[in-house]
Amino acid sequence: MSEIRLHHVSVLVRDTDRALAFYRDVLGLAVDNSRPDLGYPGAWLSAGAGQQVHLLELPNPDPLDGRPRHGGRDRHVAFSVADLEALRARLDAHGIPYTRSRSGRAALFCRDPDGNACELIQA
Repeated sequence: MSEIRLHHVSVLVRDTDRALAFYRDVLGLAVDNSRPDLGYPGAWLSAGAGQQVHLLELPNPDPLDGRPRHGGRDRHVAFSVADLEALRARLDAHGIPYTRSRSGRAALFCRDPDGNACELIQA
């Protein structure tokens, strides 16, 4: 077995507060207030088992146009969720579009306000 585990993933965002409205308020990730002053805005979010999502409010060098509609065909971060249907209902309530996994498993793909793809997989 590998001795390597995922520690965190960094996501570039244009507006930290807008990104928090998605990652914290819709997905339910908790803000980790231990983030030091890095000289630019951002936030650290707990993603369970010592893993984090780092929101970095920095210029994004990637084009936003021309990205696949289905996030499974784009680079993405995947989250295991305890209740996929409850999260789907929150996505619907916030007007966030999503697509179902094309593999047939219980998973959805959506995008954050900056176009970053997220996969949500039933645990």
